[in-house]
Amino acid sequence: MDSETQMPGPVCLIENTENELTVNPKALEILSAITQPLVVVAIVGLYRTGKSYLMNKLAGKKKGFSLGSTVQSHTKGIWMWCVPHPEKPDHTLVLLDTEGLGDVEKGDNQNDSWIFALAVLLSSTFVYNSMGTINQQAMDQLQYVTELTNRIRAKSSPNANEDENSADFVSFFPDFVWTLRDFTLQLEADGQPISADEYLENSLKLKQGTNQKDKNFNLPRLCIRKFFPQKKCFIFDRPTHRKKLGQLETLNDNELDPEFNQQTITFCSYIFKNSKTKTLSGGIEVNGPRLKSLVLTYVKAISSGGLPCMENAVLALAQIENSAAVRKAIDHYDQQMGEKLQLPTDTLQELLELHKASEKEAIEIFIKNSFKDVDHLHQKELAFEKQKLISKAVFVGLENLVLTYGDAIISGDLLCIENAIRALAQVENVATVQKAIVHYDKQMGSIITSIKLAISALNFTSKKNGTSVERQDQEEKYGPAKVPAQLEKKRDDFYKQNMKASSDRCSALLKDLFDPLEEDIKQGIYSKPGGYRLFIQKINELKKKYLQEPRKGIQADEVLQTYLTSKESVTDAILQTDQSLTEKEKDIEVQRVKAESAEAAAKMLEEMQIKNQQMMEQKEKSHEEHVKQLTEKMQAERAQLMAEQERTVALKLQEQSRLLKEGFQNESKQLHNEIQNLKRSMERPRSTCILS
Repeated sequence: MDSETQMPGPVCLIENTENELTVNPKALEILSAITQPLVVVAIVGLYRTGKSYLMNKLAGKKKGFSLGSTVQSHTKGIWMWCVPHPEKPDHTLVLLDTEGLGDVEKGDNQNDSWIFALAVLLSSTFVYNSMGTINQQAMDQLQYVTELTNRIRAKSSPNANEDENSADFVSFFPDFVWTLRDFTLQLEADGQPISADEYLENSLKLKQGTNQKDKNFNLPRLCIRKFFPQKKCFIFDRPTHRKKLGQLETLNDNELDPEFNQQTITFCSYIFKNSKTKTLSGGIEVNGPRLKSLVLTYVKAISSGGLPCMENAVLALAQIENSAAVRKAIDHYDQQMGEKLQLPTDTLQELLELHKASEKEAIEIFIKNSFKDVDHLHQKELAFEKQKLISKAVFVGLENLVLTYGDAIISGDLLCIENAIRALAQVENVATVQKAIVHYDKQMGSIITSIKLAISALNFTSKKNGTSVERQDQEEKYGPAKVPAQLEKKRDDFYKQNMKASSDRCSALLKDLFDPLEEDIKQGIYSKPGGYRLFIQKINELKKKYLQEPRKGIQADEVLQTYLTSKESVTDAILQTDQSLTEKEKDIEVQRVKAESAEAAAKMLEEMQIKNQQMMEQKEKSHEEHVKQLTEKMQAERAQLMAEQERTVALKLQEQSRLLKEGFQNESKQLHNEIQNLKRSMERPRSTCILS
């Protein structure tokens, strides 16, 4: 955690006022600023049992969490203190101190169960603090652990034919640490010294019997054993005389019991060395923003009368992060293209090569920043955004073609319509293109709108209908915020910018070259015998100069042809007034001009077909790149999941063996069934990478 975000003291994370849980915005702001992985240690227990003292020691401070000195509970709700981790560089230690359970002043202890459940859900190490020994009273006070399955759901939609088993919870639940305060017994069993951990294991042994008393005895023990396979126990002597307990914040270590000091050091050392980074299913490390999302999701579920669902919380977090991953990827793509692309490009291939390199980097950024992309919806969204840019170039190509002949079509000039259709006929699916032009002719009141409607008849667009419908379904499911509208518009316009830059450059060049010619025409230089041949000679000279100019871009031929087409009436007038030509020569010249016009149109259509082919090839390459990177990510996630499940199976097998050894056949059989279900889920084939 950066120095500027260090907290001088704890703040309330979840407030508990009038039996309602609410989240403190100030605490959420603090979490939002922490980008490091978090080690989250939560402590719960009865009020006035010294929880806050241990948390202050973990923070390396004497003061911080309120200790109090009376029988009143000081901590309300859940308080948070984020400090740099003392032994894990680039990690933040998050300490969560909870209000005391069983506070007589609250009257209604309904929220105690929720506080307990939230501490379990949010932490990577869960510390339960109690006074004295582990006896039946201590177990009875730990009733909240028996209510976890009634307070928490592991899956959003568990199998209707079976209840969620402990294996579903183990992968989410934290390590369990039991701290016993003011412990006075000798750690012995059968006259032999034992460790605190062995004392805990002995205390969790089940009692043979089937009556209700035996069931009540076994229930909390069985829950701890099943839900928390990783368990640890620490004992603490009384720190000082009873009358000085209220002054712990001011006492120096040499004023406390030496044994207690050493026990505290041992406890803190264990927490620092062994508490894991908070992770989600799939090995996703939790940082500040992710913990913030979990807090909001869980508290919202509780406040609305529902049950906190761990799977739903992870998916909600994934939705937020994957949306951000899409934005990061598109921003990077846009930045790379903006910095490296010099408009206009000489060829479409130049643009596509830069697109390919920038897209590859963008996909890598998305893969790195996304997780649990259910059905690859966000990956498809990213692919859709990229493909939309490529498609735009095809749209613009046809748009420019139609605009080239637009004036002629509107004016009813059969010659130009005939030439346009003759050229378009070279496209493989001529019927589709003819349909586009017919539709255009019917809708000529609005050229741009008509072009876009006409283009919708092309097979290229029809092939993308599945993606378009998918996009609509995505927006209905996730809303338009996945990719901001202004970014979409900017991305949509990117290829158009290349076209426009080329058109502007070529138009300016034509103006510079042909303005003197047009002035000569106005002066009548070519309105004389032999003037037509001089005019054609001059036109050819200027065309040669134009074609020799560098970096005109991909619109060079279209703009030139459009300009020459606009001057056909002038050319025809000069031809008709040239009295040095016979009528036959004039007819021959008219046919030559027609042939040149048709040849130019055919060339333009051929170029557009080549561009279309380049676009299709680029689309296929982009698809292959998406599949390649996503497949690698899925394989890594699969390996991580298998490792988690194998760890859970190993822990379950240990517990099953222990139950058999203790003679609990039914419980062992139930655990065996859970293990088999888990193994079957591990063997179940996973979905493959499909991007349509």
